[in-house]
Amino acid sequence: MSLVVNHNKCTLCEVCVGTCPFNAIVTENGQIAFTAACKMCKICIKGCPLGAIGIIDEVRAEINKDEWKGIMIYVEHVEGNIHPVTFELIGKARELAAKINHPVYALFLGHEITKQADELLKYGVDKVFVYDNAELEHFRVDSYTAAFEDCVKNVKPSTILVGATSVGRSLAPRIATRFRTGLTADCTVLDVKENTDLVQIRPAFGGNIMAQIITPNHRPQMATVRYKIMDTAEKVENITGKVEVCDIAVEKLASQIEVLGVHKKEVVPGINDAEVLVVAGRGIKEEKDMAMVKELADLLGGQIAVTRPLIEAGWGSHNQQIGLSGRTVRPKLLITLGVSGAVQFTAGMGGAENVFAINNDPNAAIFNVSHYGIVGDIYEVIPKLIASIKNGADISELVG
Repeated sequence: MSLVVNHNKCTLCEVCVGTCPFNAIVTENGQIAFTAACKMCKICIKGCPLGAIGIIDEVRAEINKDEWKGIMIYVEHVEGNIHPVTFELIGKARELAAKINHPVYALFLGHEITKQADELLKYGVDKVFVYDNAELEHFRVDSYTAAFEDCVKNVKPSTILVGATSVGRSLAPRIATRFRTGLTADCTVLDVKENTDLVQIRPAFGGNIMAQIITPNHRPQMATVRYKIMDTAEKVENITGKVEVCDIAVEKLASQIEVLGVHKKEVVPGINDAEVLVVAGRGIKEEKDMAMVKELADLLGGQIAVTRPLIEAGWGSHNQQIGLSGRTVRPKLLITLGVSGAVQFTAGMGGAENVFAINNDPNAAIFNVSHYGIVGDIYEVIPKLIASIKNGADISELVG
């Protein structure tokens, strides 16, 4: 639906401009117009003294969904070393494809990467489309977008899944724009209907609701997924997939970006890959108290993570934050200290194998997602926990 103005009736009295609570009605070129701020509240229709404003139903062009087939994964890599999020997306793609009898594709862009494409076939990919070109040696978003667009036009996949990495978040919106389709970012759950519509679920309104999004009138459907959200694909016994090397005109890969040099960052262990995490929450009263959190983490061979309030207090770095605005983790053991368990936090730790929560509030939401819990003051419990571990007890005995 959309609002329209009958300009033959309208006298530019501007009553509607004054009554709009969202300031979404303006005068342009001697006519009434609606801006993107319009919420379709219809107050202007009721308030127009001449009845010049109305609503019309837009006829949407139907898309032939049968022309679009397959679930395509964008292969994230650095110099041919494939990012683990790719294998997680392949696992989800295989699950979705099995429901609608679609093939699973992978798109591999880069230079001197053709040999590495064979690794993707081991995980059940039906076809790997490789664009191996010197112009794609370094990630330049305009060149990569051109190659990506070329593949989508030729293959016409129904769904495209991209890792929510810095590269993926730069690339995916450009592809969505090229094909005038939708893109759902940071999905936590994906499913597919029989008619091939992708069901994309993600937290919305600050994590207070889980929004279910579909793109019924456009193809391809696109979603980005964070690392550590999905299960990694298992290798297949019999490889049946194929690698197809694709040609593209060099002029299409022309870039406005010049790479002057590449400086590799020092690899620092991150919480994404940690097997043990000790999470400090709002229950930590002073910055000096982080010392006992670190001691516990060190004893367990783990790392410290934090919630958003501690980032705002300056007691932790952003690469230590778990949650919607931080990192997604899947450790074997996650211990929370004074963490309330808001949805914004739990959305980032749902894949943890064992969650051990300590909180003095018996009604804290964190206990709803924990496997073990202690209701108590962290300043009393943590020292006892540290002492027990120093005396040789392991965590399974402590919570058993």
